[in-house]
Amino acid sequence: MAEQAPFLLADRLTRCYGATVALDGVDLAAAEGSVLAVLGPNGCGKTTTVRIFATLLRADSGRALVGGHDVVTGAAAVRAMIGLAGQYAAVDPFLTGRENLELVAELRHLPPSARRRHVDVLLERLGLAGAAGRLARTYSGGMRRRLDLAAALIGRPLVLFLDEPTTGLDPRSRRELWDLISEQAGAGTTVLLTTQYMEEADRLAGQVTVLDQGRVIATGSPAELKAKVGGDHLELTVPDPQQRQAAQELLGARADPAGAAEPQILRIALRPGGEVPVALLAELARRGVHVSDLQVHRPTLEDVFLHLTGQPAPGPPATSGRRQPVPAGPPATRGRMP
Repeated sequence: MAEQAPFLLADRLTRCYGATVALDGVDLAAAEGSVLAVLGPNGCGKTTTVRIFATLLRADSGRALVGGHDVVTGAAAVRAMIGLAGQYAAVDPFLTGRENLELVAELRHLPPSARRRHVDVLLERLGLAGAAGRLARTYSGGMRRRLDLAAALIGRPLVLFLDEPTTGLDPRSRRELWDLISEQAGAGTTVLLTTQYMEEADRLAGQVTVLDQGRVIATGSPAELKAKVGGDHLELTVPDPQQRQAAQELLGARADPAGAAEPQILRIALRPGGEVPVALLAELARRGVHVSDLQVHRPTLEDVFLHLTGQPAPGPPATSGRRQPVPAGPPATRGRMP
């Protein structure tokens, strides 16, 4: 069976702004109905990539395809199938929320009979129905961001470009947008998401492309990228130095040679699956070693970024944290909303 062609494809894209190289031979691909996260710090080329795909900017060289259409020679066909929410909410402050969406629906050539129903559904889905009659200039930043996303969803686009869509949102609004993005992908929309939030890429994306200084430095699934920095570790906090020495002697070769940032923490590399060595912990207790804290550390995309670039990950730290308490309960199930 022939392999399906990517629905989004960038092939050796380059773009310069004067002497500044924004993109330096960028390759990326996304399958239909998938979420591709493009991750990287400010100035790495994320927005330039989105603008090229959205036909707003021409590459100096290379090519970009959306649904098999070249973004230059087939720009009209590309524009008919995409929705775009940029870094800044592009709403008219002197129109109401409803009027903003109805204007976009008219520009999208939606039939008048379906226009109002479609707008009503989006206002309700984005939590804006109660404010639909208010001028957009009275909206909070989070409300304007949701209105902008609703405008991008007018006409049910086949491809959705989201350029750092949750920047500046509170945690609740961010998670609501995560649910919506997952829902769109589940319905078959192909999503290209640029973000500085490690947790966002981890939660939403099937594939991640990491950019740094205009170049692709890694690509793969979140699990594949995290495998580059090793597996799970058990971290034991042993405050007493003498007991810590006894614990180190017992652990022997099982101890992680990389060590831990805090001297009172000992690390044990876990087998695949994260199975905690209960017998070893029981032996530590039998020898009188007091363990004040026990955590399982699972690699994150933040670890991947640090491993690849030698620099701290961009954006705020993940809200879920990097260390999980032991024993841990079953992970929460994150289903798509109906």
